[in-house]
Amino acid sequence: QVQLVESGGGWVQPGGSLRLSCTASGFTFRRCPMSWYRQVPGKDRELVAVISGSGRTDYGDFVKGRFTMSRDDDKRTLSLQMNNLKPEDTAVYYCNRDPGAQIQWGQGTQVIVSA
Repeated sequence: QVQLVESGGGWVQPGGSLRLSCTASGFTFRRCPMSWYRQVPGKDRELVAVISGSGRTDYGDFVKGRFTMSRDDDKRTLSLQMNNLKPEDTAVYYCNRDPGAQIQWGQGTQVIVSA
């Protein structure tokens, strides 16, 4: 069964940090390009970060220098370390394969950045 499970969200004050995790199952994860996305109610889901099968990463300009994405193919997991969080980072965060190759979305994990 194809499944993506995100965790690690929560409430944090501006300037704080959170580490999100994603566990994948049901497809060949090893060396599969993966991404983190986020969505705010009423807006389209946006691409936050991508990681290639070899571990090369790229980020949206709005998170560059603050977020770091990584992967562990043996554990079938992704991580998103988020530092210096801003109120505009408030969203539900999802992991999935790259745009154009996405599979069924998980529940996501809510991140709230507020004083």
